[in-house]
Order: sequence, then C-alpha cells, then structure tokens
Amino acid sequence: MAIRDVLMRQDLALTPSEEKIVRLLLTDYPTSGLGTASALARRAGVSDPTVVRLVVKLGYEGFPDFQAKLLAEVEARLHSPLLMMEAKRPSGAEDSAILAYLGSVGEALAKSVSLTPLQSYDRAARLLMETKGEVALLGGRFSRHVASMFAGYLLQFRPGVRDIGTLSAQAFDTLADLGRRDVLVVFDYRRYQFDVIEYARQAAARDVHIVLFTDQWLSPIADLAEVTIVSPLEVASPYDTLAPAIAQMEALVAHIISTLSEAAHERIERLEEIRHANAVTLDSAEENGARSTPGPKTTQAKSTQAKSANQDQKA
Repeated sequence: MAIRDVLMRQDLALTPSEEKIVRLLLTDYPTSGLGTASALARRAGVSDPTVVRLVVKLGYEGFPDFQAKLLAEVEARLHSPLLMMEAKRPSGAEDSAILAYLGSVGEALAKSVSLTPLQSYDRAARLLMETKGEVALLGGRFSRHVASMFAGYLLQFRPGVRDIGTLSAQAFDTLADLGRRDVLVVFDYRRYQFDVIEYARQAAARDVHIVLFTDQWLSPIADLAEVTIVSPLEVASPYDTLAPAIAQMEALVAHIISTLSEAAHERIERLEEIRHANAVTLDSAEENGARSTPGPKTTQAKSTQAKSANQDQKA
C-alpha cells in the first residue's frame, strides 16, 4: 500500500496534532516527508515525539523506516513510464481551450481527494452540528459565495446560522456576539484577504472554533483553525478554480446528512411544510392548484383580477 493511501485510511484515529502532520504530508506529498523528523515537526507546528508517535501509529518501525519506504516509492514513480503519459496533448480544435480547462478542473477535483484526511470532514461535521452556539460563515471576494451556499445548506439542518457576507465595519460588529460556544467557517484562498484574516484572528482571540477551507499553500488562518480542508486551485486558466472547494463543501454536507439526528430531520420537514404552504417552488404551486408559472402569489392574484376586470369591460 502506498504511503498516501496509508495516510488516507478511514480507520485512523488522529489527534489534532497528528492531523496537522498528515495534512502537511498530503499537501506537499511526497517532498514534505523527505527531510528530518524535526523539520517535519517544525513545519507542522508540533513536537518531534509527535511525529515519531504518528509514524508508529501508521505501522512503521520509526521515522527512518517511514522515510525509507517513502524514498522507495518516489524512486519507483520516477522510473514509471506513466509519468510520460500524464503530459497534456495539444489540440488544434477550436474548442481545445474549453476541453483543456474542463479536463484540468477534473484533475483538480481528483487531486482534492488526497489533500485532506477524511477525519477532518468528520471533525468539521461534529463541530458544526454539535455546537450549542452559532455557526457564522465568511469568505473572500469570490469564496464568500461558496460560504453563502454552505450557509444555505446548514440552515436546513440547524438554527443559528449566520452568513456574514461582505466584510464591512458593521460586519466586524458581529464579533461582539461570538464566543467559545460558536463556530466560524472561513473560506480563504490565495491571495488571502487581510480583512478575512483579521476577522478570523479576532474570532480566535474570543475562543471561537474555526473551520477553514483553503488551498495547498494554506491561508495564515490555518494556524488558528481546528480543522483545515485543503483544495487545489490551479487549472488551465489564469484564474484559480473554486470547483474543488464547492465539491468539498458539498461532500461535507453529504457527510452531515448521513449523520443527521431526528431533530434535524424534523426541522427539514417543517421547512418543507412552510415552503409548500407558500408555494415557494413550482411543484408545490401546481399541487396546490395555484399558478402554473413561477412568481409570488400576490403577483398572480393581481394578474387574475386584472384579466377578470378586462373581461367585464368587454362584456
């Protein structure tokens, strides 16, 4: 079994410190494991003995044994002809830019699977669903839209969800309501926004639990986060992609759904009843015998009244 597969094993029970090491090993695989144990510990922000305990937990005799097997794996890969087949083939087709981009997004999605231990998703889910306080969500210029999507999902499962949206002086005032019972979810990708980092730093100072979605270079917020979920960004475009970030967010939603409590199920049912009663969606409107086109009930009613008035005038 490849070391990467060992690091991704679902049955691993990792401490937060061990999870930092695993995340670093996966983020910069395999080069992060080719230095000394002390260098790895320093980069992960843990002690040397923690590194040794982790590799023993993974099934190796010690760090030298772990590193020897990693080096053997690297050597085998360098001699593999598969490396020569991984290069992209140029295409003269007019739609080659589209195909190249979509292909690179697919590769980024596949890579995202190996950048974060599955335990991180489980820990994030427990933080979000078990906290007795509020869940606040925050993101940067583009990533705040992913945060808003996540807030929309979480509102289905629990109360006390706040989408902070665009940061402003008023948005920073929300820090006054946050404390050790609350969780802050942050989406922060390069080029890392000062205001997002500052908000997270001040939240951490108030003992708020932080869940971070970021890239493989790690936002400075990673030093404050209890859970970090890493996403690749680079694709065949001058702009970074957030497609893997959205997929990871939705994967976390899927995991939450698989562990929902009865109370959460009842909340979803109540929300569906409210939406059905108000004909929020087209299917519920048709079931209620209302309009056949989407739009507020009031608008439809006014239209019907106006039509009836016109018919009376003609009569």
